Amino acid sequence: MFRRLRAYTGEAFAAIWRNRTRSILTMLGMIIGTSSIIAVLGISRAASTGIASTLTSFGDPGISVAPDPNQDDPRAASIQYRDVRTIGVDLAGLIASVEPSYVRRYKVRAHGASTNTFVFSQSTRSQLGLTIDTGRRMTAADEDTGAHVCFVTSVLADKLFKGSPALGETIAFAGTRCTVVAVYSEIKSALFSAGGANDFVAIPYTTFHEIAPGPVDSLTIYAAPGAEFDRISEDVTALLRRLHGPRVTYVVQDSTQQLNTFNGVLAIIATGLGAIGGVSLLVAGIGIMNIMLVSVTERTREIGLRKAIGATRGDVALQFLLEAILLSLLGGGIGMLFGFVTTVAGYSAIQSVVGPAPIPWLLIMSVAVGFSMVVGCVFGTYPAIRAARMDPIAALRS
Repeated sequence: MFRRLRAYTGEAFAAIWRNRTRSILTMLGMIIGTSSIIAVLGISRAASTGIASTLTSFGDPGISVAPDPNQDDPRAASIQYRDVRTIGVDLAGLIASVEPSYVRRYKVRAHGASTNTFVFSQSTRSQLGLTIDTGRRMTAADEDTGAHVCFVTSVLADKLFKGSPALGETIAFAGTRCTVVAVYSEIKSALFSAGGANDFVAIPYTTFHEIAPGPVDSLTIYAAPGAEFDRISEDVTALLRRLHGPRVTYVVQDSTQQLNTFNGVLAIIATGLGAIGGVSLLVAGIGIMNIMLVSVTERTREIGLRKAIGATRGDVALQFLLEAILLSLLGGGIGMLFGFVTTVAGYSAIQSVVGPAPIPWLLIMSVAVGFSMVVGCVFGTYPAIRAARMDPIAALRS
């Protein structure tokens, strides 16, 4: 069987080479369709993965609760620091933990240099997942004692310390001083660099409460296992209205759900663009079928001779099916190369926008080979069956 397949494969290559101009034109549809599907799949998956990893590097997003700025009296809805304990106790069955969140813009000074930048709070649970260049991560002791420690980005460290080591140095802002215990590596993402997300200071939320003892900016809630977002949203809003008045309103957002929704939209767009490439593959398959039918007609006498000397229907069908599959695989292979080149070319642009974004090469190769095989088998079957059903006497007389 193996020897027969090898012989038929050689004959299929010879037939394709004899009509190489026609074969190349036939493969153009496969080349365009496969390359477009690979490029769309590779770039969209890389972008989705890159955005997700960059967002999650900013810590566990949890569920955010903040006063609605469009209500009649936003001050009445201000969330107080003491509300955190009340919510944590009253909704213990739904909430694993809750913490206040602060984001303020301050003038930060050190070594005679100063700059305006964002300072925000974090905890051992919500602390950033960014790579630490030097130093350590936040500890429970930092959080419990309200330690005057801070975590800065390498960009901010360069601004304040002009290339000198920042670890162990002190920076001043909002009437207090904090010791730098960690310097984060540079965030290589234009998506966040453009908004100033590569230039900030992070401190424990307990320390932030000492600096700004008034209302908190928002709450970050972490759901208990099995708790539903809608139930948490309703119960937290009801509790806050009980504390601050029945007319206050709040905005509750599930950041994880938003990220999943965004990825879903990106997947739908990728599917739509991939479907356009799929139309090219469909057209390419019809082209392969058309050329194979022409080939069957041209080689009618050859088919009659093969059958006359003992070739079975299966032998004839296999020969023409292999030729169709080879046409499809050759077009798919060339299309795969073009798709790889396009994906690699687009990768640098994606990396500059969303940061490191791994490309699923194994998935791409599997899709390319799979599509090529399916197109060859599906659209090569009818011409192969037609050749196999020919009457050898009628074929020899043609």
